[in-house]
Amino acid sequence: MESKVLERFPAGAPRGSWPAEEYAARRRAEGEPATVVMDLQSDAFLVVVRTGGEDAA
Repeated sequence: MESKVLERFPAGAPRGSWPAEEYAARRRAEGEPATVVMDLQSDAFLVVVRTGGEDAA
């Protein structure tokens, strides 16, 4: 699976704040299939969309 990173958010957001999820929800409302993943190396949440390139099954 190939993905494009739309935005990155630090993992240390204030308690009760979900900026990556909120950003992804706005993108989905606009018709873009955005999802949130965690990048453990950079300690950040990434909002990504699939860009094609199907996985071989």
